Amino acid sequence: MNRTSSAVAGVLAAAATLALGAPARAATPTLRFSAVQYDSPGQDTRSAQSLNAEWIQLVNTGTTAVGLKGWKIVDRSRTYTFGSVTVPGQGGKVTLHTGRGTDTTTNLYWNSGNYVWNNTGDTATLRTGTGQVHDTCTWEQKAGRTQVAC
Repeated sequence: MNRTSSAVAGVLAAAATLALGAPARAATPTLRFSAVQYDSPGQDTRSAQSLNAEWIQLVNTGTTAVGLKGWKIVDRSRTYTFGSVTVPGQGGKVTLHTGRGTDTTTNLYWNSGNYVWNNTGDTATLRTGTGQVHDTCTWEQKAGRTQVAC
């Protein structure tokens, strides 16, 4: 083996080691949680207005619309299952409100009579129709804050 061949072999071996040894990074999904208002402003009265001021939002930063039929948003004790909902690409958003209301293309309603998200901290999980975890949003309580970007 000549010097050039040895040098090339060394470079290739080093490159292979780096490629195999580097930890894999999880790609940010194009459909993901955007924000959550986990503590509706004012007193928690369980009124429709108060319940609907608690919400979680998804954003689609990809170029292709995403159909959510059968997907779920889950917390420790509650599950919301999407019907025939599509989030358009290029920044399309859908907001899931805790209380009751009439669904539109951008605002959905859990139809819960109780608050879903814990003010002291919680985790929301977005699961695909096959049950795979697609995204999560976790927060902790912070004085003076009712909302967090995911």
